[in-house]
Amino acid sequence: MRKIIRKAISLFLASAMVFALVGCGGSGEENSAQVSDHIVNVGVTDSLGGVNPFVMDQTNINKYAAGLQFLPLIELDSELNFQPMLADSITTEDNIHFTVHLDENANWSDGTPVTAQDVEFTFLKLASPVIANSTMMLYRFEGVGDEDYPFVAEGATSVAGVTVMDEKTIQFTTKEPIALTTFQSAYASYLLTLPKHILEQYSDEELMTLDWFNHPDVVSGPYMLTDYDVNHYISYTANTNYWKGAPKIEKLNIKIVDSSQVYAGLKSGEIDVALPSMTAIPQDDYENIEALENVNVVYGSPVTNQSVFIQTENVTDARIRQALLYAIDREQILNQLMKDHGEIVDGFLSSAGPFYDESITPISYDPQKAKELLDEAGWDGSTTLRFYVNSGDGTFVKAAQVMMAQWAEVGIKVELQTVDLATLMTTAGTKEYDLMAVQYTYVPLDPYPDVAWLLSGAGSWTGYYNDEVNTALEATQTAASVEEIKALYSIVDKKMQEDVPMFSAYIISGQGAVSKRLTGVNVDVYGFFNNVHEWEIIK
Repeated sequence: MRKIIRKAISLFLASAMVFALVGCGGSGEENSAQVSDHIVNVGVTDSLGGVNPFVMDQTNINKYAAGLQFLPLIELDSELNFQPMLADSITTEDNIHFTVHLDENANWSDGTPVTAQDVEFTFLKLASPVIANSTMMLYRFEGVGDEDYPFVAEGATSVAGVTVMDEKTIQFTTKEPIALTTFQSAYASYLLTLPKHILEQYSDEELMTLDWFNHPDVVSGPYMLTDYDVNHYISYTANTNYWKGAPKIEKLNIKIVDSSQVYAGLKSGEIDVALPSMTAIPQDDYENIEALENVNVVYGSPVTNQSVFIQTENVTDARIRQALLYAIDREQILNQLMKDHGEIVDGFLSSAGPFYDESITPISYDPQKAKELLDEAGWDGSTTLRFYVNSGDGTFVKAAQVMMAQWAEVGIKVELQTVDLATLMTTAGTKEYDLMAVQYTYVPLDPYPDVAWLLSGAGSWTGYYNDEVNTALEATQTAASVEEIKALYSIVDKKMQEDVPMFSAYIISGQGAVSKRLTGVNVDVYGFFNNVHEWEIIK
């Protein structure tokens, strides 16, 4: 489940806090909410799941909390190009063998070179049946189990799908062809390489709970974690030995706040940066933030999908799922709650990506059609559907309430459950929901991993599987042209209109902001931390 479990989702958002922003954080200067000439505060509304890369899921905040310390191989930038991080090149000649060359200058903060052996070590631990982290979907590589058991043999010190070629070169081998962009976006940008020379002394059981991850002293990235609270803050100090250049900002905090606190934090200067992908700013605050004289406002590309997943194993009749879509006025929600900062689509893909099919007309609001479908399905109104929503996204909580009222008008009773992101992700692993809303970023260059997982049948968030859809998705991995790939994703999105295992409430062009006291900060959906070491406070 990447992008929300891996990415993503972006996404994707914290439970309301009962204290003022100025009271956030622990003791020490690094947790101060006061404006400082050596501290930058990034405000997010996602709740942190954890900082141990071996056992955490891959939601955005978790990825970046760890990724600031342990670089991925590559990362997307704001122009949707892959930017080198630890790796300076990734190539393939057959879409099965992928050769990764690490930057010759890449070093750990203790001066030890980052090597291919570090990458192999990290892969094996992620695929360990003891650590049992299934979110990376490593079963696609030779020597790793299958979708039901995506692990290597316990205690494995090597695997057929990963070959160290030399100190700086490693080759990955997949069981079947996959697109280079899939390897890059689904694996290379999520494999946070860890230091073998530090961690190899510990057993897999010890690595799962190792205190070292709470304050690591050897990192490859620009910052080192000093303290964190999963609901309040993550604090870092600069890695002065960062091989790309010492960060210009001494201390960095990620402040986890309620969405209602973002405007006040930006106004006071207690929040320096708000990100379109991880900061759910209430639409009611957009104009107020635009009026602030101390920040520059940006709107991110429309890539974050406010997806609503229907657990088809619970809501089995496609006509009922269609009725849920016909019964809501998405254009009204976009206009009134999102101030038209976004778009309406059917399916997964937004207009920001190269595979978007503009000929697919979104299903329009038609409550009479919804009632007819319910009658055909024999719906008697006695069932109450359970709808789980992120409590930290105040805007979508309001949207969900509008949707519930519109569903009630056609005879569908829905019970709203607002929970924080961590609880939502726990619920997602069960079937204890009928509908679930998540902000999910399907990477425009390669939506395949997420879409394929979400439509993979039992065990996925939708429980939905269709042979035609699966065939089209698999064909995207070997298609020769953009137009061919676009046609294949059109099959998928049209099938979403027909069977409705999910629908897009709207696509978000989220608001972001950055303090005018900072330079070098690129606030967008992708790439905002890529060059964080170059951020600078204007003196």
